[in-house]
Amino acid sequence: MDLKDATLMFLSESAAHPAVAEIAQSAYDRLVEGEDIDYRVLNDLVDQASGKGVLRAMRQKYGPVGFEAIVMPVLQEIGRRKPVHSTRYTWQPGEDPLTAGITR
Repeated sequence: MDLKDATLMFLSESAAHPAVAEIAQSAYDRLVEGEDIDYRVLNDLVDQASGKGVLRAMRQKYGPVGFEAIVMPVLQEIGRRKPVHSTRYTWQPGEDPLTAGITR
């Protein structure tokens, strides 16, 4: 299943939840038009679907394998596009980078 199919499944399964359906419709429309989709839209889709119980319902309806086939393309795209923020200490000019951040 590709990302477009996965967002279509989110759309069809979220008919009873307008907030989720609206995000899924927007994501699907962008993909159909061949546009790139921001990871934040997909992240919002997963967040809303989780909060409204759509993910739980999909897992019950399709089982673990089907659920994973639907959700993983969305999660993989989020993982691929979301920037990674470093938690490494950055030293100031003039500091020794080998000892920067070490308390004495």
